[in-house]
Amino acid sequence: MTSASRAIDAAVISHEGISRKGLLERAFAFAFRGLVYAQIWEDPVVDMEALAITPDCHVVTIASGGCNVLSYLTANPRQISAVDLNTAHVALNKLKFTAVRHLPDYEHFRRFFGDADSPANIEAYRQHIRPHLDDTSRRYWEGRDLSLRPRVAMFGKGAYRRGLLGGFIGAAHLIARMYRVDLSTMLTARDMAHQRALFDEKLAPVFDRPFMRWLTSQPASLFGLGIPPAQYDALAGNETMATVLRKRLENLACGHDLKDNYFAWQAFGRGYGKAADAPLPPYLQQHHYETVMQRVDRASIHHANMTDWLAEQADASMDRYVLLDAQDWMTDAQLTALWTQITRTARPGARVLFRTAAEPSLLPGRLPDALLDRWDYRAEESAGYTVRDRSAIYGGVHLYTLR
Repeated sequence: MTSASRAIDAAVISHEGISRKGLLERAFAFAFRGLVYAQIWEDPVVDMEALAITPDCHVVTIASGGCNVLSYLTANPRQISAVDLNTAHVALNKLKFTAVRHLPDYEHFRRFFGDADSPANIEAYRQHIRPHLDDTSRRYWEGRDLSLRPRVAMFGKGAYRRGLLGGFIGAAHLIARMYRVDLSTMLTARDMAHQRALFDEKLAPVFDRPFMRWLTSQPASLFGLGIPPAQYDALAGNETMATVLRKRLENLACGHDLKDNYFAWQAFGRGYGKAADAPLPPYLQQHHYETVMQRVDRASIHHANMTDWLAEQADASMDRYVLLDAQDWMTDAQLTALWTQITRTARPGARVLFRTAAEPSLLPGRLPDALLDRWDYRAEESAGYTVRDRSAIYGGVHLYTLR
């Protein structure tokens, strides 16, 4: 077992292997060693509003698929440190950073990471990206996946259909077709009223099917969403998982105009739209291309556990922290260790942003009072961010500021 695999196990596994939860945690940890998110599922526009990034800010974030790391550059931070335990996510971030620097123009960049399904991308990789990749990343992308093709080939055949999340969305489309429902129909909606009508008529009834209720009651069924067993329980709360997922999908389908919601395009179309006015993450929007290219050297990627990485940083050296939903996985001891390092490294005015599967913040009652009292919870603002988050799959978006 590699050191990265052991680190993932340590982050995910908290029960004995012979227990049901222990076996589920080990299965999730095994699945999480590969590519999980080809696209990150936290809204960077909401993030940047909450973080209030200024030109002197050092932002530290969990990297995931790298979309938000590059998108944060549009807010003009001094530095971004992206940290991730997942080898595939680290390789994906390095691929994106290198592509920004060395692909010849926006059209190549949009085709590679926007369309992500053209054989021309493989030639672009060989000609423009490969010569500049570090050895570890090059070995990853040219290594073979389960289909025995080089991993980089996914950008020639539909990158957003790959990874755990891509597989989960593909399975959802397959199950919908079993009930004669085409999920891509949602993308034909003329306006938000039509979105509501299509959801009520086509999608909502699927969640009442006995097979769907049984399937979603199995924690392993949500591994493709990157949801480990511990987070499954928090997501379900006192409701059935079918009910919870129906509400979250309803929010995705009806809560935001699909003309401006690229998360919905990923869910219902399995990729970004190809029209010139299709919604895209900030880093892929043409008017941000020059800015991202000029600032990409401000971003770095680190293959590490967030707590361990912070422990190596100087006191009062960070300004903004983005934890995604990683805390949903953590024990009380792990949360305390993480927030001890956040508090030590935080500069005056520091902000911490994270998401949870359930609605409330998970910190009260789990962090020592003396530690939590160093931070203010911005409850009203957090509720607004939750409503505006276009990914629509989280129960809560939470902002804390250093007192």
